[in-house]
Amino acid sequence: MLCCICKEKPATVHYTQITGDKTQKVDLCESCAKSKGATDPAGFAFADLLLGLGASQEIEQAVGGADVKCPQCGFSQADFKKSGRLGCPECYKTFAEGLEGLLKTMHKGTRHVGKAPAALRQSREASDRLKLLQKKLARAIEEENFEQAAILRDELKQVSAHAPEATTT
Repeated sequence: MLCCICKEKPATVHYTQITGDKTQKVDLCESCAKSKGATDPAGFAFADLLLGLGASQEIEQAVGGADVKCPQCGFSQADFKKSGRLGCPECYKTFAEGLEGLLKTMHKGTRHVGKAPAALRQSREASDRLKLLQKKLARAIEEENFEQAAILRDELKQVSAHAPEATTT
């Protein structure tokens, strides 16, 4: 097995991360492991292995260097590089420029949407859509824009017919 970085020497240092049902492996030769700090726990760039080799450097270049600190918690680029984690929600704003590219490669998007069963999610979306249409309808009636109100009324009926489990309040 060859080193993931230099692709020349045999890998002697092996890291495996198991998250749920996904396994990620990083195999390094001795010299690449030393250069990445994998043999020195104090200088070990854990973020590089979790987020992809060079990830912490990518963030460092994007935010303008290692001296940038989060104004909320004081977390720095060096802290991220060691732990592979950020300190608080404000860190996402502070390091946003560098994190966006990393998050896009790791996940489907850059916005956390959580997990919910499909039926529940669809029901919530339909309910939210109905509430929005009702507000727009009320505003159109208040402004005496009856043509728009008629269009919204028809759209409201159509959405209600396709989502009987959503309540109209």
